[in-house]
Amino acid sequence: MTTNVAPDVFRSIAKKLAVSGRQIYARGWSPATSSNFSIRINADSCAITVSGKPKGELSEQDIMIVDLQGIPLTPQKPSAETLLHTQLYRREPEIGAVLHTHSLAATVLSRLIKSREVVLSGYELLKAFDGIQTHDLTIKLPVFENTQDIAALASEVEQRMTKQGTGIAYLIRGHGLYTWGKTLSDCERHLEALEFLLQCELEKARVSGVSD
Repeated sequence: MTTNVAPDVFRSIAKKLAVSGRQIYARGWSPATSSNFSIRINADSCAITVSGKPKGELSEQDIMIVDLQGIPLTPQKPSAETLLHTQLYRREPEIGAVLHTHSLAATVLSRLIKSREVVLSGYELLKAFDGIQTHDLTIKLPVFENTQDIAALASEVEQRMTKQGTGIAYLIRGHGLYTWGKTLSDCERHLEALEFLLQCELEKARVSGVSD
């Protein structure tokens, strides 16, 4: 296992990712050892959280490097869902960060709905996403069935994105949310907006007694 990433570059990235992870945990979006986070390092590798670490205790030592096939370049064990991160980095060179959370809203709503997508329409907060300047549109978040076969899931995600476009996020049913952005800051903004919008949809379903 070798990497040509400069140590100071990696330390800076690892520090940013650890801080972000602890903040996400504090918001209640990543309980216990759930969730995984990553930042692209270059065209060939990314920094990603190690497997099984409580995100409220995340430190720079809990971040490692993998190549974009998911192969470890440093000694630790990467997240079990590493291939879902690397699929995105391979697909879109502009993606610079990926955040995966297990919030209450994302978990419950993805089980409540019957369809293969969550529809977000008419919300002012849609303007939090890159390239969107109006509330008057609709965003559809794909919903994938949960599985422990991550390689198969990554392949399914790739196939669906090839047909429908990359988008801004997707849900795994009963599991959680994946979102991404050009930078970690962009990704954090997308995550915060999505978590709010998913809470809105969950509350709407509760009040109306209807799920799509």
